[in-house]
Amino acid sequence: MSVQRLQKVLAQAGLGSRRTCEQLIADGRVTVNGRTATLGESADLERDHISVDGKRVRAAQALRYYALNKPAYVISAAVSHDGRPTVRDLVPVANRLYPVGRLDFESEGLVLLTNDGELTNRITHPRYGCEKEYRALVGRQPDDRQIKAWRAGVVLEDGYRTAPAEVRVEGRAKEGVWLRIVMHEGRKRQIREIGERLGLAVFRLQRVRIGSLGLGHLKLGEWRELTKAEVAALKKLSE
Repeated sequence: MSVQRLQKVLAQAGLGSRRTCEQLIADGRVTVNGRTATLGESADLERDHISVDGKRVRAAQALRYYALNKPAYVISAAVSHDGRPTVRDLVPVANRLYPVGRLDFESEGLVLLTNDGELTNRITHPRYGCEKEYRALVGRQPDDRQIKAWRAGVVLEDGYRTAPAEVRVEGRAKEGVWLRIVMHEGRKRQIREIGERLGLAVFRLQRVRIGSLGLGHLKLGEWRELTKAEVAALKKLSE
């Protein structure tokens, strides 16, 4: 190890993405050599005594990567505070893992779980613009105006204008029409809110790709470990 920014040290130790670790520091939950840490400082895990919530931080276990097809009504979190099932419950391995690219409680599809904080940061931080692909079932056939608006960007209720996205009609279903959507950002409930703003209620939402990693043939609730080639491809895309 070497002297690095504290949030990077924590991320490499498997405590989550850099943004998550920055929040741990900002919340006063991190100490370095007995004193409360501050954002912007550096540390060395081998030399310094670093703790989170009073528990000493150790070097991360071997890095692990798993793909899960999350069912609806499962939380995209490692721990539940209200008794609802989590994605971590569905992947019963011993390693400390965190979900990357969270999905809404009602949504389903691809979730990546890993203890690689650096990769987590590169997939989730807006600076890197990692592509995510979704299938959305809307209640009716969109007209040209709605598709054009979605592609160009929509102003949400809080005033935020969404980035341009790729949107196309995939096909009809008994319950409505499937859309295929490719985005480079991922604000909470963004697709559902865009649909609402455009008069296209989203009844079902499934993520099918994160960067180079596709959902493949995983059935709902199934999971698998990524291959070395898949991990390498994800890291290459985020460079």
